[in-house]
Amino acid sequence: MQAPSMGGVLLPRGNGQVVRLTRGSSLMDLAEKIGANPAALVQAAFAIGEMVTATQSVNEEILQLIGSEIGFEIQIVSPEEEDRELLESFDIEFGENDGGDDDLMPRPPVVTVMGHVDHGKTRLLDAIRKSNVVAGEAGGITQHIGAYQVPAVVGGEERKITFIDTPGHEAFTAMRARGAKVTDIAVLVVAADDGVKPQTIEALNHAKAADVPIVVAVNKIDKEGADPQKVRGQLTEYGLVAEEYGGDTMFVDISARENIGIQDLLEAVVLTADASLDLRANPNQNAEGVAIEAHLDRGRGAVATVLVQRGTLKVGDTIVVGDAHGRVRAMLDENGNNVEAADPSRPVQVLGMTSVPGAGDTFLVVEEDRVARQIAERRAARDRNALLSKRRVRVSMEDIGSAFAAGDIQQLNLIIKGDVSGSVEALEDALLKLDVGAEVDLRIIHRGVGAITESDVDLALTSDTIIIGFNVRADGRAKAKADREGVEIRYYSVIYQAIEEMEAALKGMLKPEFEEVQLGTAEIREVFRSSKFGNIAGCLVRSGLIRRNAKARLIRDGAVVADNLAIESLRRFKDDATEVREGFECGIGLGSFNNIQVDDVVETYEMREKPRV
Repeated sequence: MQAPSMGGVLLPRGNGQVVRLTRGSSLMDLAEKIGANPAALVQAAFAIGEMVTATQSVNEEILQLIGSEIGFEIQIVSPEEEDRELLESFDIEFGENDGGDDDLMPRPPVVTVMGHVDHGKTRLLDAIRKSNVVAGEAGGITQHIGAYQVPAVVGGEERKITFIDTPGHEAFTAMRARGAKVTDIAVLVVAADDGVKPQTIEALNHAKAADVPIVVAVNKIDKEGADPQKVRGQLTEYGLVAEEYGGDTMFVDISARENIGIQDLLEAVVLTADASLDLRANPNQNAEGVAIEAHLDRGRGAVATVLVQRGTLKVGDTIVVGDAHGRVRAMLDENGNNVEAADPSRPVQVLGMTSVPGAGDTFLVVEEDRVARQIAERRAARDRNALLSKRRVRVSMEDIGSAFAAGDIQQLNLIIKGDVSGSVEALEDALLKLDVGAEVDLRIIHRGVGAITESDVDLALTSDTIIIGFNVRADGRAKAKADREGVEIRYYSVIYQAIEEMEAALKGMLKPEFEEVQLGTAEIREVFRSSKFGNIAGCLVRSGLIRRNAKARLIRDGAVVADNLAIESLRRFKDDATEVREGFECGIGLGSFNNIQVDDVVETYEMREKPRV
């Protein structure tokens, strides 16, 4: 059945039929699904104010709007569903088959340390691992996820616990949420002298969303003003009731700096795991898991920290991690020692991949290099289309011509390079959320891990782009070319500095906004007629001041008679004046405008630039 679209072209009528599309699909993809002419869909998009080609990746809103107009319900397949369908096409089951109960073996709990910035999460891990991580963090905040497995003696028996350290700064929300998804237990760190803060609540919500047990570590009990009981009371409002208050949440008072209560915390983690969870996995199948972090090492190439969730990962296995693939050349533990095999809940650094995967990408072992490469290439193409669909400038049909002609649409292009993929992703996410109005558009035209290269500078040249280096620098040739060609490179080591500067840059691109500020009013007491100067208003300044050459309007009986006038002459008796203040008399000439009467009011004003907030 055919029905006319809003562009006047016949299109099929869906009658509520559901159409599933992947992220970044084009109008061509939609046309194939519903049996329509792609050109008709292009015209339909044009009719609703969207100028797109048939093969261009478009975002979810446009697809759904076009679909609703012709009676189709467009459903965009989630990344997880896309991945499941992709793996099914290769006859691969992911995350579903653990074998029978006989194949399952106990595994260590995976614990995520969460909480507000500067409440002592990294120092707690520092105390647990007996190593110094805090000293290496820029700005005193953790900027990437790290995973470590440590032994703990509980009840005379050695038990292993895997810890994941998630960043505390608010810009790393996505990374922190990812940490909660791979975890079995969340340790919520709250400073006893500071109490519950916004990011404490945010971390708590992530843990609750992941449906994991929570152990609260009340840190800094050695500091003056520390009040652990106050923390217990505050968290009661959010559903965490301490065991001593009749609840089921274990609270442990600790001091990471003074090494107080650390063993008690480890015992609480193990006891919570034993009481609440059945932590078992099959170590005999092909390994599957998640990439916690990844970076580019100058000597070793792409290095990914992965957490094995089921199966055993061995040196020589062929793996695919997100859109990266390769053969495991070597594995290292948290201390840099070589590991031949990694069983469930074991975090290891993997060497041997062709490119740097993204933080949070799933990994799996496949039988052949060819299959790994095909899966990686199809994932890369899918993600590229999804990214392209986000890069468009949205303009309505009513103002598209005038906006481009007047230069009202401005754009800031960025290339982001960072030391690890999680930081790049978090910075991109934070920048794209900056809201400075519809006049300015921010585009991330490229992102990557590793040093800034000549190819990055070349790309910046062709698109008038600023390059951001986050904990990385430009190599020698790239720096020389950037200096020679005038490409701006900005370096940052703390994420909120980058966000603040980019927000200021975006606001600086906006055209200034002006607001009217009233200067003063004058009441006309008498009108003097002059053949040489026209009508002169004899006035008494009622408020403010009257300034020569200021803008003015004439008001009669409360209504504006004339606007866009100017105080062309201003006199006090026989002398010219620059300005006349409240309570004084003056003579005002409004140029060629002569329609003035007694009791009219002359109002003066000026336009001042309005500061943006």
